[in-house]
Amino acid sequence: MIQNWKEIRSTRTVCNPSMLPIDVSLAFFAASIVLALAPGPDNIFVLTQSALYGWRQGLCVTIGLCTGLLLHTALVAWGVAALILASPLLFTALKSIGALYLLYLAWSAARAAPHSTAANATTPALTLVQLYRRGIIMNMTNPKVSIFFLAFLPQFTRPGDGSLIKQIMWLGLLFILATILIFGGISILAGSLGARLQQSARAQRLLNWAAAAIFAALALHLFLAQTGS
Repeated sequence: MIQNWKEIRSTRTVCNPSMLPIDVSLAFFAASIVLALAPGPDNIFVLTQSALYGWRQGLCVTIGLCTGLLLHTALVAWGVAALILASPLLFTALKSIGALYLLYLAWSAARAAPHSTAANATTPALTLVQLYRRGIIMNMTNPKVSIFFLAFLPQFTRPGDGSLIKQIMWLGLLFILATILIFGGISILAGSLGARLQQSARAQRLLNWAAAAIFAALALHLFLAQTGS
């Protein structure tokens, strides 16, 4: 009996390194799927970038955003996010940087000229690395992500189930997996639609102006954000 119990615990450790019960992990993953589906700045960002540049480029933006989520998870696990929440000056500085970056993206989108759709057209103006970096910057300059993680992740931790740092990192990885699945789907759908619209110079201009308006709205939303909102 004791040997069987040890085998069960050993299997549980291999399958779930955080030591959280499987039902807790599944409940958290389901909640993460719902949150990823809810309209928000990140999935709107992925949608616009995919429509403008293509689904592969949208996936690069998604991976960039998820890299940022990994860093936010580490910040929460090590308590740095609590310092941001407790410091109005630091919070304001970080959100201002993020808002200015979004305004820069809005300006760039508004100025973008339609590119050639001929068979010998050149490569897109932005490389995959640039779009990946854009996703990281978009995510890391939004302090509300860390504050959200600070409020959301600890709710699913269990003090008696091992290291809290490992539990939070495990939950962060589950959230990232849910994000990749949902945002990846958004990238493919928006990229397919955008590919059709890119055949028209007029449609491209409309897409660019729509993206500029969305970036400007996101910048305003971030700039007006409060720590408790």
